[in-house]
Amino acid sequence: MEPSPVSAALALARAGDSQGAGAILSALMIEELPSLGSASVALNNDRYSLNSLNGIVTQADGTTSFFKLHVEEGEERTVQEYYRAELLHRGGWPVERPWFASTTPGRQFLLYRFQHHERLADAARHAEVNPGESHETLVSAQEVLDKLIGTQMIASLHAAPPGESEREPIHQLFHHRLVDPELPTRLGGRAAHFYEGAQFVFPDSVVLDWDELAGMQWRINGVLLSHSFAQLFDESRTVLDPLALATHGLVTAHGDDHNANVWMTPNGLRLFDPAFAGEHLPALLAQVKATFHNIWAHPFWLYDAELSETTWQVSAAVRNGVLDIDTDWTPGGLRTAFLASKTEYVWKPLLAELAHRDWLPTNWERVVRCALFCCPTLVLDLRSRGLRTNALGMAIAMMMGSPGCDQPTFIDDWANAVRP
Repeated sequence: MEPSPVSAALALARAGDSQGAGAILSALMIEELPSLGSASVALNNDRYSLNSLNGIVTQADGTTSFFKLHVEEGEERTVQEYYRAELLHRGGWPVERPWFASTTPGRQFLLYRFQHHERLADAARHAEVNPGESHETLVSAQEVLDKLIGTQMIASLHAAPPGESEREPIHQLFHHRLVDPELPTRLGGRAAHFYEGAQFVFPDSVVLDWDELAGMQWRINGVLLSHSFAQLFDESRTVLDPLALATHGLVTAHGDDHNANVWMTPNGLRLFDPAFAGEHLPALLAQVKATFHNIWAHPFWLYDAELSETTWQVSAAVRNGVLDIDTDWTPGGLRTAFLASKTEYVWKPLLAELAHRDWLPTNWERVVRCALFCCPTLVLDLRSRGLRTNALGMAIAMMMGSPGCDQPTFIDDWANAVRP
């Protein structure tokens, strides 16, 4: 099957052919929006766009727009109403609405009026690469946004027939990346594509193939974890099934409001790119991606592998059938403050309200932690960067999903802190 235009453009961009990708997108935009007349496309070199592209579209009269598009496997089968800015706007969310949205599978993109605003993610990264700068403004901005998100989600909390939630596009970030009916393997979707049958190369000459690693226990900084890599994928496929989540409380939310989708404007923070927004999102999933990508994806390792390789020490060894990873990585002060905000203003009130309404499932922690595990493992192949960063990323992913056997990890401490 011939790739869709957006898939072809993403493939060229990943191969370093920005000009070729831009030519495809220019032709696509003119076909979908003939009133453009002509359009030249300049792609941004955006570290946060792991499965998307964005950049600037310039028309013949000099008018400029910011564009963004996503590429998701199987979207021809699952995509419904891909961009939901109007839904969020009506619900009182501070969301920037595109002036044009193409929603055809394989041809989907958004056009926004161009604005010279910094994203909250870029401001946070600047603060981390320039130690000594105050984090107060950024933390205050995050707290304002988290208070609004927490309030909006609880206000919209409701029940609906399971089919309503099952159709929501947020499941493309989780379950649809785990399951592929055309790949009848133990794993499915991206999990199979990235990891099954692969070789894993760690620091200190530790090399394991899939059959060795899949069922192996991990010990991170001396804490033995209770799950293997394959067990977490197996459990995630079960607990993140859309039908399994449909009866535990639903919310209206953005679903992908990590800080690379947040503009800092003179009038406050504004969300954009609501590709996975919906009216019936499972409450337990709605803030998972923002929580992971704003906090534990940093500093550096997920988006800045070249910095990660020279910043953090990571060692590996196999001892008595257990993979030992030791590292000096920490989230740091800014991300710890972001976590405190998410904990206090989003997770604690949301979980407490779900419990109050008797909508909090007994396995809520497993749902949240499996989703946190899926954030890094399914967004890109964690074997694809430097040796230290590969090992660090997989270790962090394992701690997201697996509690310690005899002592807590920092994720265990967080789960206990938000427990109602």
